[in-house]
Amino acid sequence: MNTVIRKIGNSEGVILPKEILERLNIKAGDQLSITETAKGVTLEAVDDSFERQMKAAREVMDKYKVALQKLAE
Repeated sequence: MNTVIRKIGNSEGVILPKEILERLNIKAGDQLSITETAKGVTLEAVDDSFERQMKAAREVMDKYKVALQKLAE
């Protein structure tokens, strides 16, 4: 399968075919990791579950900051 590098604003990008997006279970807004290899590049979906968990933990810690400080004493 081939695609073309296109001008997107001041950058350039590749449009991934719908079939590939469906097969990889990715959508607009998902993050991809780009790795250079001897044959070119590979794209992999980034597993952001850890980052989502850390964000939730930070929100809880911010909300209950005083209570957590008291418990730490």
